Amino acid sequence: MIHRRRHLEALRDLLRWSPVVAILGARQIGKTTLARQLAEDAPQELGIDDGARVTFFDLEDPTDLAVLDADPKLALADLRGLVVIDEVQRRPDLFPVLRVLVDRPQAPARFLILGSASPELLRQSSETLAGRIVHYELGPLALDEAAEARSQESRAEERSELMNRLWFRGGFPRSLLAGSDPQSVQWRRAFVRTFLERDIPALGITVAPATLDRFWAMLAHYHGETWNGAEMARAFGMSSSTVRRYLDILTSTFVVRQLRPWHANLKKRQVKAPKIYLRDTGLLHTLLQIDSFEQLQRHPKIGASWEGFALDQVMVRLGAPTDRCYFWATHGGAELDFLVRDGDRALGFEIKRTSAPKVTRSMRTALEDLELDRLDIIYPGSRLLRLAERVRAVPLSEIWREIEVLDAPL
Repeated sequence: MIHRRRHLEALRDLLRWSPVVAILGARQIGKTTLARQLAEDAPQELGIDDGARVTFFDLEDPTDLAVLDADPKLALADLRGLVVIDEVQRRPDLFPVLRVLVDRPQAPARFLILGSASPELLRQSSETLAGRIVHYELGPLALDEAAEARSQESRAEERSELMNRLWFRGGFPRSLLAGSDPQSVQWRRAFVRTFLERDIPALGITVAPATLDRFWAMLAHYHGETWNGAEMARAFGMSSSTVRRYLDILTSTFVVRQLRPWHANLKKRQVKAPKIYLRDTGLLHTLLQIDSFEQLQRHPKIGASWEGFALDQVMVRLGAPTDRCYFWATHGGAELDFLVRDGDRALGFEIKRTSAPKVTRSMRTALEDLELDRLDIIYPGSRLLRLAERVRAVPLSEIWREIEVLDAPL
């Protein structure tokens, strides 16, 4: 079992003051395991009374479902301590009940709910529990967590091997920790089938699994590119509004990321469409039918795959919320892969799969036009390089040492 310490610490802090905390993320990403690790904490660490217990409800368990079907308020009202409700997207009608329970004077319970759909897809959670709930998004395993899974302080060559394994297999725990690459591939293929045939319909989404499978596979070929709805609609043989709906479904279920464009106050035509990334490179490789690291090394999407992988690792390291993350591009050719706005600060990142990173004209334009505090080139090397004023080349394997979290001063 991997103890995801960074997430455990953040969730403990949230549970100390919020009556309802929602852990949201893709299926099989580790939400239930994380909740059970939290349940092992002493009550005072979670801000609940000594002697209080932890009660679990799994809404995929027929017994638990029957208990809550009969009279959910009666089933939950007398519970004290921490109440965990897993797969809450199956019963969005529970949110009004939770509002009543947490509004009681000196409410005796805190609620930890786990879901595989975004707040936008579960609109009731944000509307009914407004001011009473905080959402915490759990993503795939990151480099620091993968290293912990290996239980070692790796030497440089071992860190490189670990990074390549995480890149190829992706960050779903069962995929990363599989006994071999073929077993990891098999798990991911099964995940895709189950996701399309069971999980999506369970959310009330009525799209034929074969149709969404074809769209998802086609989208994998656009990984790292700017969204072009008209082009996608022509290729898919459907309307722009339909393919946009499919994109939003995959985004709301945490398997696709839409990175928003930043619009600076410039006299330049700037790109206004989002950039599209599959959020887990293991699933990306499965959809591209890449079954080994050797095949990945020869595939034309290798650069885009590595870009998405590195971008996600930087986002995790920064602790950057989605609403502060952007890319920037002009129709004249200047661009920046990743931009983080943090108050008055602007941090830029270029991701280059090269052994010899260098400062380009586009980077200098981004430094000036976006008034960047710093621009880091993330590359797969082993040495930190200072290339120019405010410009560094940072090895991806070293970002946990060389890049500060957003709350830390520059």
